[in-house]
Amino acid sequence: MAFGVKRDEMDIWKEKASRNEIAIITHYWLDDRFPDSKTVTKVACSDLKKLQQWGKQYGLAPDWIDNRRKNIPHYDLFGEMQLVVLKNEHEWEQIERFHLEEKNND
Repeated sequence: MAFGVKRDEMDIWKEKASRNEIAIITHYWLDDRFPDSKTVTKVACSDLKKLQQWGKQYGLAPDWIDNRRKNIPHYDLFGEMQLVVLKNEHEWEQIERFHLEEKNND
């Protein structure tokens, strides 16, 4: 389940990704498969090759891309990798909003 993000923020993320741009959004998220993760950062782009190329700089494997159903192709990032990517992409508002630096310094 996703929460902590407004519908218009999600719509902007989808629109950007649909224009073949790299789109990044973070939200609160609960999934029994990942009990230690309370947030996820989704990095998306409709251009699969562009997303794979982007992921290379962070050592993300192409087969880690969620590209099923009607989803926009995207990486799901958690924990330390989530923070590294958000910092490198200058997504300071998302880091602050979800208190990600505090979580990784505990």
